[in-house]
Formats: sequence, C-alpha cells, structure tokens
Amino acid sequence: MNAISSHTHALSINPANGETIGSYPYETQVQLDAALDRASAAFRSWRRQPVSERAELLLSLARALREQAETMAQMITREMGKPIAQARAEIEKCALMTEWYAAHGPVMLDSEATLVDNGSARIEYRPLGPILAVMPWNFPVWQVLRGAVPSLLAGNTYVLKHAPNVMGSAYLIQQALHTAGFAKGLFEVINVTQDGVSKAIADPRIAAVTLTGSVRAGMAIGSQAGAALKKCVLELGGSDPFIVLNDADLDAAVQAALIGRFQNSGQVCAAAKRLIIEEGVVEAFTEKFLDASRALVMGDPTSAATYIGPMARFDLRDELHGQVQATLAEGATLLLGGHKIDGAGNYYAPTVLADVTDQMTSFKQELFGPVASIITARDAEHAVALANDSEFGLTASIFTRDADKARAITDELETGGVFVNAFSVSDPRVAFGGVKKSGFGRELSHFGVREFCNAQTVWLDRK
Repeated sequence: MNAISSHTHALSINPANGETIGSYPYETQVQLDAALDRASAAFRSWRRQPVSERAELLLSLARALREQAETMAQMITREMGKPIAQARAEIEKCALMTEWYAAHGPVMLDSEATLVDNGSARIEYRPLGPILAVMPWNFPVWQVLRGAVPSLLAGNTYVLKHAPNVMGSAYLIQQALHTAGFAKGLFEVINVTQDGVSKAIADPRIAAVTLTGSVRAGMAIGSQAGAALKKCVLELGGSDPFIVLNDADLDAAVQAALIGRFQNSGQVCAAAKRLIIEEGVVEAFTEKFLDASRALVMGDPTSAATYIGPMARFDLRDELHGQVQATLAEGATLLLGGHKIDGAGNYYAPTVLADVTDQMTSFKQELFGPVASIITARDAEHAVALANDSEFGLTASIFTRDADKARAITDELETGGVFVNAFSVSDPRVAFGGVKKSGFGRELSHFGVREFCNAQTVWLDRK
C-alpha cells in the first residue's frame, strides 16, 4: 500500500548533534481511514459519558503525566533541543492544567438559563465530534494537551497530526492517555503529510480543525476548513511588543524581558520579541539587559544548568541568521551575538540588536529564535503606536508603576492578551489567542472548553 504522498518517513533529528533519532513511516490512506473510524466510533459513546466521569479520567491523566514525566521531558529535549529543566517544567505545567480542568471544567458545560419571558429556554453545550489538531514542535506536549484536555472534557475526540520532528513526543502523549484509562479512539495520532492533512480536513468524520503554526500554514488550513464548512481555531505567529516606560521597575522589567525573549531558546509565539523602551530609560535598560543576556548559559540541553539550547531545526537557524544580517544591513547596531555557533549542533548565539526602527526586518517580521530587538519610543503614546504597527496581535507586555497609565495603554493595544508588569504566558485560567495575522479563536479557560461545542438552544414553550 502506497503512502499518502511520495514522502515516506517523518524524521526526528537531534538538533544538539545532528543525529537522526527517529524515523516514522507516513501512514497509508487505509491507516488514516482506520484512525478516523476509531475517533468517530469513540465519539458516539464518549459524548454520552457523564462529564464527571470525564473529569475523573483527567485526574488519572495528570497522574500518568507525572509518572512518565522524565521520559517525556527527555524525549522533548532530544527531539527539539529544549533545555531539560524547561522540558520538565512543561510536563508539570500540563499536569497542573489537567488537574485544573478536572476541578473547574465541568461547571463550564452546565446548562445556561436565558432571558426569555416564559423562563423556559436554556443553552446546552454539545460536543461537535472528532477534532483534527495540527500542532507544532516548540512545546511538543503543552501545545497538544492545552487543546486536547478541554476538548475531551467537552465530549469531543481528538485526532493529532503533530510536527514531523516530534513524533516521539506524540506517541508518548497517546501512551499517557491510554495509561490513564482513555479508551482507544478518544485520542488518535496520525502521521501524515500535508496531503493527508487535506484529506482529513475534507473528511466528513472530522468535525472541526485547530492549528498552531505559521501564518502560511494558517492560511492553508483555514482556507481548507472554510471550503469544508468546518469551524477552525488558528493560533499563529507573533511579534509581541514588550513596553517599558520611564517609571518602570527596571530590574523587574529586565528579568521579565530576559525570560520572555530567551526561554525555549527564543522559540515561542507569545514572546517579548520587540523591546519598546521609552527613551528616558533605554540606555539603563539596555545595559542591564546586556549584562543579563551575557550571563545566560548556552550549551548541552541535557544539562540542568543550560538555559539556551540548540534551535529545533537547521533550516530555521539559517532563516533567523538571514533576518539578523538584513536588520544589521538596514542600520541596526549589534550589541551581542549575531552568529551561528560552529560545530555539529544547531546553536545560534544569544543576540541583542539595538537602534532598531519600524522599517527594519526584525521589527516587521517574526524572529523565532534567541534574538532581541531594542526599539526606542519617544513617549508612551509613541510606544503604543510602535506596538500596534505590526501585522501580528498575539500578546503584549507593559512595565510601569502607574496603574492608570497601564490601563489606558491596555485599552489601545491590538492584541489577544496584555500582561502588566509580567511577561506573556498561557495559563488555563485565562483565554489565549490572537487577532490580526496571529489568528482567531481562543484556547484555555472556558473558551477552550466551549470553542468546539454546539451552543444548542433548547426552548420549551409552557403554553
């Protein structure tokens, strides 16, 4: 039986040394059909299972994640180079999120009374069916489970198409769910090419689609979902502004900017990519930020001391270096880094660019790697204008001691989330998603539970 495309295998290559650590054959059409059949059959019984029982299984999943935590963390580190301490934290974050939904999620699916004269109408939240999830490599477990957990709680089943370089992580997630007691078909992993994804989107067994990825991928997936008249959620790129005003606590701002820009080796969608600093403190901020950046430990991602590991893919390092070189050619100042690290690993030196303007590459494009761009703002109003001058709108940060000023700036920012005196995070207690070319739809909080539900009106006429 031929595979769905001419490609034969998904390869996982350790970015720390360039060695191939996994080769996963792409599935045939027969295998894809079988997976969709299992997801569709499982949905029919799962949707009728009491939500309290689904929540109990989530508690079992949290326990399974912790039992397999070290195995999963080591796999993340080998497959995409995340420093091991951050990989372990990712698994624990998943376990905490799963427990949170088990405790707080069921009430989000309760019937809601509506304001009609006879008082006998309500809204019921009904699951849609199998959800196709096309997921990225940068948070191989968190990205998957933050969508899967609320969707499963709502009564949907989940069909995961993971990034080719982290298929080992995909199968470990599936194993954790099976260990927790989730029946076969509730969470299916499909290893297919783009052609297979297109076939799955068009397939009537798939009810809706969610993607976390690039703008280009979002346009492709979104158009296919639209053609099939299926709901989709898109969480795409970001070039998040990190605003520091003259009255900010600079030490706190520097520490937050450091984590916000360099965690996961800079490979985060919602990250402090454009550091917009008011001119009264730009010199002091830059000096402190440089000192802190120089102190970051880059190296072997299996070492607990390492903060910056290799970039996940060699082609992405080349692309990032091209963006840095273009920005320097446009007149930016290189304060730190700006080069690839020699050797077998896929390392890029932590980089700080200063004197960046709104016409330069690192301002206009998303830089997905350990590169920070410092932009000077004349005042708070100029900072807001710079922040909004982007095709992206995922999250933003503001550092100021003036609560009224922070509130006023928040009202003006064109982003899905704003974090005052903090760097951007995704947290189950609050909605996560973007506007503009950062996508649409929301994950997490009650939005994540209801996003793939049919809000069904039930009207009982008492007359």
